[in-house]
Amino acid sequence: MPTYAYACTSCDHRFDAVQSFSDDALTVCPECGGSLRKQYGSIGVTFNGSGFYRTDSRSNAGGAKKDQASSKSDSSTSTSPAPAKAPASN
Repeated sequence: MPTYAYACTSCDHRFDAVQSFSDDALTVCPECGGSLRKQYGSIGVTFNGSGFYRTDSRSNAGGAKKDQASSKSDSSTSTSPAPAKAPASN
């Protein structure tokens, strides 16, 4: 279950509450009875790198021959989308 951070708008009391996704947000401060607001912080997951595609981690150090050979053997690594699929001609 996720943990939510709350802060009171009256007394500035801050606390965390473990709640289910289906639970309603808390609205009353347990210290003074004032109104609460949710605090939003950073998320626990970070994505590093330039993207999420298989071809993003490959380098061009192998030269053009390697790139041509790999593109012929694996057509799913194309970086630009094809307008329509054409039947393969061998």
